[in-house]
Amino acid sequence: MTDDAVKVTLPDDASVLAGLSAGDKVLISGTIYTMRDAGHMRCLEYLREEGHLPFGLEGQTLFYAGPTPARAGRPFGAIGPTTASRMDFASPELYRAGIVATIGKGKRSQEVKDACRQCGAVYLACVGGIAALLAECVISSECIAWEDLGTEALHKIEVRDLPAFVEVDAKGMSLYA
Repeated sequence: MTDDAVKVTLPDDASVLAGLSAGDKVLISGTIYTMRDAGHMRCLEYLREEGHLPFGLEGQTLFYAGPTPARAGRPFGAIGPTTASRMDFASPELYRAGIVATIGKGKRSQEVKDACRQCGAVYLACVGGIAALLAECVISSECIAWEDLGTEALHKIEVRDLPAFVEVDAKGMSLYA
């Protein structure tokens, strides 16, 4: 990424994300959480039963990724973005419950774009095929819940300078439009 990337430390600088525009380059540092399809289903079950997100996820960022096992002294061997549209079934409800940003790859539905606009949330896209490079950005990882889901378990990870682009901004504008 070039020098014009906006550096954001999460969750502290999450409000900065709301001021960015579709197409802006971002380098993410700080705490984010990994969760994929099966994790989203469990998270929605909890949200619907309890009325709030589990594990302090309010105000946090979800990375749609399934990390591979640790290797060579690193928390993960690889951690690539999953196709975000697979999470469209859950994203609007999770944004309304307090998720401020999501990270994945590819386009999002109109419903997700509308939810971003209504909630002031953003969707960040990573380039596919760079899972080994992204793993170099991960400083640490802790499995928070749903370990039985394997790579789809909820992990809290610390990252440094994870590269992404604003794909859907808080105004609902899309980089792909």
